[in-house]
Amino acid sequence: MDTQTRHALKQDKFVQATTSGLGWIEMNRSQVIRAGIALAVVLALLIGGGAFYEHRSNQAALALGAALEIYNSPLRQPGEPEDGTYKTVADRAKAANQQFVDVANRYGSMEQGKIARYFAGLTDIDLGKTADAEASLIDVAGSYRKDMSALAKVALANLYVQTGKTQQAIDLYKQLIAKPTDTVPAPAAQLQLAAIYEKTDPQQAKQIYAVLKDKDKTTAAGQIAAQKLNPGAAQQGPQMQ
Repeated sequence: MDTQTRHALKQDKFVQATTSGLGWIEMNRSQVIRAGIALAVVLALLIGGGAFYEHRSNQAALALGAALEIYNSPLRQPGEPEDGTYKTVADRAKAANQQFVDVANRYGSMEQGKIARYFAGLTDIDLGKTADAEASLIDVAGSYRKDMSALAKVALANLYVQTGKTQQAIDLYKQLIAKPTDTVPAPAAQLQLAAIYEKTDPQQAKQIYAVLKDKDKTTAAGQIAAQKLNPGAAQQGPQMQ
């Protein structure tokens, strides 16, 4: 087969394929138009949705930042003017709590909302609202964001200790030890658990401190454990030669 014939066949196939394609489009014009419109709508939603989410995320971040600014504001010292400052921890916690709850309610599905819910729980503790604090912290503790979940479990465990639910606090610390995170490493959870056991099971506390002392000799956790096992040595300090 010569070159000219092969070239002619290629042209015929191209024309046939093109004609068939154009014919299908012509016969199904309404379906093609509907499909094109649907695709355009989907793309618009994706693009618009991304812009909307970014805008909403920025709003959430600003609202959370304003609440955190209140939470971290220094207390007013005696004799200082009342220019937006707070006299007591309770006053400050009340103002911040209102902001945190608002952010959590408006942006609950976003990361900023979960952070706000966590701080709402902390400020509820400051205000003595233990039931509200427990509900908020349980919500965040169940989050798929492990770092936030771990922090909430620590706060919840401390709340349980304060309210006499010691076993529930122990269970939470055991969970944190089994699955440590960057925000709550295993040694930190072990120290907290040992602190509970000091009052309920001193021998168990000593065992935890002994493990930390031997395993983490150069870390802060290991040094704290060593001091707990031998408090007299820390008070005496190094001996003169």
